[in-house]
Amino acid sequence: MSAVLEKYFVPEPSRFPIYGSAALLLIGAGGAMWLNRVGSGPWLVAIGFATLIYMLFGWFGQVVRESETGKYSQQVDKSFRWSMGWFIFSEVMFFAAFFGVLFYVRVLSVPELADGASAMLWDGFEKKWPSAGPYVEEAFTPMGAWGIPAINTLILLSSGATLTWAHWGLLKGARGQLIKGLVLTVLLGVIFLGLQVYEYVHAYDALNLRLTSGIYGSTFFMLTGFHGMHVTIGATMLAVILARSIKGHFTAERHFAFEAVAWYWHFVDVVWLFLFIVVYWL
Repeated sequence: MSAVLEKYFVPEPSRFPIYGSAALLLIGAGGAMWLNRVGSGPWLVAIGFATLIYMLFGWFGQVVRESETGKYSQQVDKSFRWSMGWFIFSEVMFFAAFFGVLFYVRVLSVPELADGASAMLWDGFEKKWPSAGPYVEEAFTPMGAWGIPAINTLILLSSGATLTWAHWGLLKGARGQLIKGLVLTVLLGVIFLGLQVYEYVHAYDALNLRLTSGIYGSTFFMLTGFHGMHVTIGATMLAVILARSIKGHFTAERHFAFEAVAWYWHFVDVVWLFLFIVVYWL
């Protein structure tokens, strides 16, 4: 008895990768020109982002249409899962590099600069954290863990629970539960971002904590800022999944797009837990 071979869908050549490459080139070149006060820099950045948004809508819209018309087999689904898994792994390495920077500064660099022969280079520099760093004398107050950071931790953990609840609704065919869970998750993500913006304003106005506040300011805004960018991306993807769910997309058997975004959101939650402990608490 011969085995039945499953067809593997191969899409037609697409113009969207070229649009994406052009968009990134415009954003990078425009950003460099903007920083160097070249007048056309902001315009190039704006055109680049407009091109990028057009590319994302066009390319992902095409993928959605192909999925909804049944062109994707189980083999294609498996390749999507592997691709998303490797993408999240690359994101893990992205944040691991930044956490590595914080570890190097706190555990190795600051003690070395304050002890032994190096101490002669920086008169009065003390081995303590938070530290602005040598020759940075502007006073600032470090961001505490209890307050908005703790509230945001509770919010993100709750969003992970509401997303899981939405997934349960999808698996048992309860579309109302699916939609309600996604609405709550997106809403919690937006609240998180709003509180983070308030936290940044408070840091600049009340704590005098800025990007220029030495190594502590740099690492604080680098880690929390990049995480906030990932929350923004995740909330946007969840909003798209919500719109598709309202339109009747996804079944209990076939819903990889939902799972991919859920994986990403749970990854963002886990990163925030590490960030809360290492950046805010310790």
